[in-house]
Amino acid sequence: MKTGTNGLLSGLEREAAIGLRHAMHREPELSNQEWKTQERIIRILKGFGISGARTFHGTGVYIDIQGLASGPNRSVVLRGDIDALPIQEDRSDLLHRSQVPGVMHACGHDMHGSIALGTALAFHRMRENFSGRVRVIFQPAEEAEPLGGRTVAEEKLLDGFDAAVGFHVHTDIPAGAYGARAGAVTKSADQFTLELIGMMAHGAAPSAGVDAISIAGAFVNEVQKVVSREMPADDGAIVTIGTIHGGEATNIICPSVILTGTIRTSSPERRGHLARRVREVAEGVAVLHRGRAEFTLQSGEPPVVNDDAMVERFRRLVVQSVGERKYVERQAESGSDDFGFYSERLPSIYFWFGSREPGNESGVHTPSFGASDDIVVPTAELAIRYCLELLQS
Repeated sequence: MKTGTNGLLSGLEREAAIGLRHAMHREPELSNQEWKTQERIIRILKGFGISGARTFHGTGVYIDIQGLASGPNRSVVLRGDIDALPIQEDRSDLLHRSQVPGVMHACGHDMHGSIALGTALAFHRMRENFSGRVRVIFQPAEEAEPLGGRTVAEEKLLDGFDAAVGFHVHTDIPAGAYGARAGAVTKSADQFTLELIGMMAHGAAPSAGVDAISIAGAFVNEVQKVVSREMPADDGAIVTIGTIHGGEATNIICPSVILTGTIRTSSPERRGHLARRVREVAEGVAVLHRGRAEFTLQSGEPPVVNDDAMVERFRRLVVQSVGERKYVERQAESGSDDFGFYSERLPSIYFWFGSREPGNESGVHTPSFGASDDIVVPTAELAIRYCLELLQS
């Protein structure tokens, strides 16, 4: 595979990156449980003479590499997430397949963490040749609350930096190709709990009660009109009702129903408006049916929004490094990523690296997901080259 990056990783650094990928894949750890992964990363860093790694969020770790050359003294954050998913792996062909029942790296975070490691090792070795600072964050808990990205922001680990770089494997992009887009890349993801409260009565005398199930049915229908009639079509807003629980017997008017769901939008500006309208619909429908509503919102990750200039710089680098046909401009994703906490605070890029090839066609978050080792080093070297350009600009 052509890299076009002049061998920015040494042989030992390449071996370490691939070795970490295999170790993480064999011993995957769920969100907020990445203790072995944290310890392994710190141990590898020390083995290359890199001390000073600091921990955060319990299971996270980050390292600062300070350049020693003269120059503009800019600073860049690069993130690699490290948590796995509660999925049983179905890839018997992999020598490094998961040894943990019911847990696997089904979203490629083993590669993300390995790319971040390669970046840290290379910048440490090259520290006399660049100015500024690179902070490499091995971030836990991208997949589940409490989110590691939120902690990165709350603990001010982004303060004082000029730009942030994130990335994700993409199974619809061919292996060896890369993708990006300016503007919104993912959607926000806020979770809500709604309790609709009525009044119990005998099923033979419904007028004596207030039917919470009827209120719930009306809410499910009405809330979708907020998306179809109030949100711009190009926003791609989504309101999902994920669970409904209520009722105790076939002959009792149900006094309470609890619904949970997710609210998504690609617009930071419309995010609060959409959540407010979902609440207003719930309260209005409840009053209309003589009941009441209790609405609770848990704010999740913001949308990831890419900086236009950073995307254009990345496009030029990909074209220069691996050719024009290897750059793909894709549509925004409907999912979410807590890299949104980074892009909310810093000019950022979140690019995709492709993994699709024969034998590796399955999507992420599936038992048969897989990706070749061959894409790890080229992606790491591209990320290193990109960060060098950001430091020099």
